[in-house]
Amino acid sequence: MARLGDICTVNMGQSPDSATYNEVGRGLPFFQGNADFGRLHPAARVWCSEPTKIAHTGDILISVRAPIGAMNVADQDCCIGRGLAAIQVNENICDPQYLWYAIQSKVSDLNAKGTGSTFKAISKSTLTDTEVLLVPLDAQKNIARVLSNVENSILFRKEQLSKLDELVKARFVEMFGEPGAKNENWPQCTLGKACKINPKKSEDIRLQPNLEVSFVPMPAVTENGKMDSSIIKIYDEVKTGFTYFSERDVLFAKITPCMENGKGAVAVNLKNEIGFGSTEFHVIRPIAEKTNPYWIYALTVFEKFRKDAAKNMTGSAGQRRVPASFLENYQISLPPIDLQNQFADFVAEVDKSKVGVQKALDQTQLLFDSLMQQYFG
Repeated sequence: MARLGDICTVNMGQSPDSATYNEVGRGLPFFQGNADFGRLHPAARVWCSEPTKIAHTGDILISVRAPIGAMNVADQDCCIGRGLAAIQVNENICDPQYLWYAIQSKVSDLNAKGTGSTFKAISKSTLTDTEVLLVPLDAQKNIARVLSNVENSILFRKEQLSKLDELVKARFVEMFGEPGAKNENWPQCTLGKACKINPKKSEDIRLQPNLEVSFVPMPAVTENGKMDSSIIKIYDEVKTGFTYFSERDVLFAKITPCMENGKGAVAVNLKNEIGFGSTEFHVIRPIAEKTNPYWIYALTVFEKFRKDAAKNMTGSAGQRRVPASFLENYQISLPPIDLQNQFADFVAEVDKSKVGVQKALDQTQLLFDSLMQQYFG
């Protein structure tokens, strides 16, 4: 085992004077936290003309504030803020790609050592004192190569799923036009007139004290429309303090960053066709013979819709939410229900293809996790 501080140089970020920030490319790219991360390299949105802490090309950038442990690699010299640290490895001792995986195996430990009441963070000493398994350099390279190959297979499967999602969006645009675009052949109305926004549970006569219902916390909903409805609760346990919804309602995450990340889903396979969940969901209920839930959901996942929603958020930083009034008043051209149903049938066919890809992805992920356990314990 070896301490990170013995095989690496750890450079903690520091926020420069905000007066030196700019969006015109003057100075170095400025990365404040994991919100700037891409799949492997961060994306520049802000630059700094007078950087205080600089990470260099090839450094591992790690988030030291919640979520602790997210990583990218710097593909250019950059300024780093307080949410990040830069790790520069001594390549005579340790292979950089091997170290990436070794640190990845320690993310749970790092999170457990985080301190802070609102947002957990780790100190430089926590990072430098973290111990990783250090095998001979040739063995490190072999391990990194094996893990990289499996990880590339995982990324390939995820890309397949992403392309299928893009296929659904392309079909939506082909049939209905871009979200927000006016079609003179269809009625113009608000989303609130075409659906019920946050329907009241008092109107649902099925709700009885001992009724079993599905419980859906925010983590049970993904950014690509999947929802885990397997948690079962008794109605009396969840009737207050949670959001009520029903089978085929559309869930829309209203709080940042879940909203911007695209969290939402059509609620299906609910116990007794009823669910309760996080209060950070808005519920959009289709109206029979007027709207189809899969048309509604597809509308809400478009980037334009999410950007419009973000512009209407209220509240302070970190706790900003989309108000229900945004959904109520969002202007739409309402397609005929038959056309919406045709689109839903197309989505169902694409979902069949996604099942096979997801199964292959799950198997490959299981292999990766098994190898990580084998190599790093």
